[in-house]
Amino acid sequence: MASCELLQKNSSPTESDIRQALAGNICRCTGYQHIVEAVAAAANAMETAQADVS
Repeated sequence: MASCELLQKNSSPTESDIRQALAGNICRCTGYQHIVEAVAAAANAMETAQADVS
């Protein structure tokens, strides 16, 4: 949910932006690295899709 909200507000977030948006969530995995990478990949996919539409 936090990632979705971030991408709605900022379509090109930096790693720092992503980590800040996720700061309120508790994750017991590998320090969010895979989640951060997934959000960045989603942002790239959204940008690509938007470019294809334009």
